[in-house]
Amino acid sequence: MSLAPRAVLVHRTTEYEELVARHGTHGQAAFFLASRGRDIEEVAERHRRARGALAEVTSAVPLTWRQAQVERADLDRFLFTPEDVVVVVGQDGLVANVAKYLTGQPVIGIDTDPGRNPGVLVRHRPQDAAKLLSAARTTVDELTMVEAVADDTQRLVALNEIYLGTPGHQTARYRLGLDDDGGAVEAQASSGVLVGTGTGATGWLRSVWQERGSRLPLPSPTEDRLVWFVREAWPSPATGTALVAGDLAASASLTVTVESDRLIAFGDGIETDALQLTWGQTVRVGVCGQRLRLAG
Repeated sequence: MSLAPRAVLVHRTTEYEELVARHGTHGQAAFFLASRGRDIEEVAERHRRARGALAEVTSAVPLTWRQAQVERADLDRFLFTPEDVVVVVGQDGLVANVAKYLTGQPVIGIDTDPGRNPGVLVRHRPQDAAKLLSAARTTVDELTMVEAVADDTQRLVALNEIYLGTPGHQTARYRLGLDDDGGAVEAQASSGVLVGTGTGATGWLRSVWQERGSRLPLPSPTEDRLVWFVREAWPSPATGTALVAGDLAASASLTVTVESDRLIAFGDGIETDALQLTWGQTVRVGVCGQRLRLAG
């Protein structure tokens, strides 16, 4: 007998809950914010909207379905199953947070604060949840993801972008290669390398692209193409600046060989979940074989 679908509702702790946890009571949190020129009611109202949206989505889950909830901080310990339909209730970034833990499960993004969130990934309203759940496995967009694989089998997957560099603000030293080192290879010293998808092109990647005035066309979220930028490459007798931007087709990869004591690679801004790379190690970055199946 096949199992009934399970709706997994993903949410995160609100700013209000974090404030009360830190200061002990609503009153102490209100005093803290007032001392900095802020009104706690603004924060509390966003909290009420977020919790109201979660309750509305919860009530829309069919009675014959199973149901589970998971907070963002617990995602790395939660076991997703093939029968799951994942409902992200919150911000766009929360969809990116959950994406790397999935293996084809459909995702529905519910915006808890329209107008404050861009709504690139949380495209729907709480009142639409029942309709979306019934069609979740049939009407989805297949969003391209990016992966980094190190020569010691460490692997990292991200929806927006992967950053390779130092864990602090020091200069990253490495050799950057294209086309499996059969093409150009250059020793570089920089602030790191950013490789991203069409989804990432709405965020950090776009800011780098725009600041640089790049003419490189950004990919769409469903396009099997990545773009990459070297951040603040430094010219010296030993390091170059010829390879600072480009794109990667589905079959191509960018190769970084570490020439620093330590570099890291992390995805979607989550530095706590990073590949740890030491001198001489090589990491390849390219289009990931898996996709995020997001309800359109």
